[in-house]
Amino acid sequence: MFDKRSDYALNHLDKTAIVCQSVIGEHIRLTCGDFTSEEEFLQWKSWFDDDYHKIQLAGRNDDGCLSFDALRDTPAPSAEDAFLAPILAAEKTERRQWILEQIRTKLTPKQYRRLCLYYLEGKTETEISAMEGVTQQRVSKSILAAKKVLEKFFKEFFENRG
Repeated sequence: MFDKRSDYALNHLDKTAIVCQSVIGEHIRLTCGDFTSEEEFLQWKSWFDDDYHKIQLAGRNDDGCLSFDALRDTPAPSAEDAFLAPILAAEKTERRQWILEQIRTKLTPKQYRRLCLYYLEGKTETEISAMEGVTQQRVSKSILAAKKVLEKFFKEFFENRG
């Protein structure tokens, strides 16, 4: 019929108590005396019966909860982390936008476009030169000059942050 060791069976068979597992895995019995009224006890007893029955029908032996030991070892964000996460994400986005703006002001429009095509879109210098109708050597020199400008910018940027 049903597993006599399951939470559903133990709770269903004991009509005078709610039988449930404690955090350490032992079954405990909550009787009518543990509640403020018989009505409250019956309400909770009915809820446990229904809940355990749904779990049993779903083919699960437990309700998917973690034991206290597993829960203790599971990393969870602190209240501070949860509060600060959107603020830090917004600051990170602002920093990225600022750096991108700085890069755009340091490079010519051609250098910026060619760097984007080369690094972000994975185009070769030959493909870029064919797209723009210029020699590959001109594209190569433009990308090299842009890299030197950015190298200087980032060197100064990180020196000033220190």
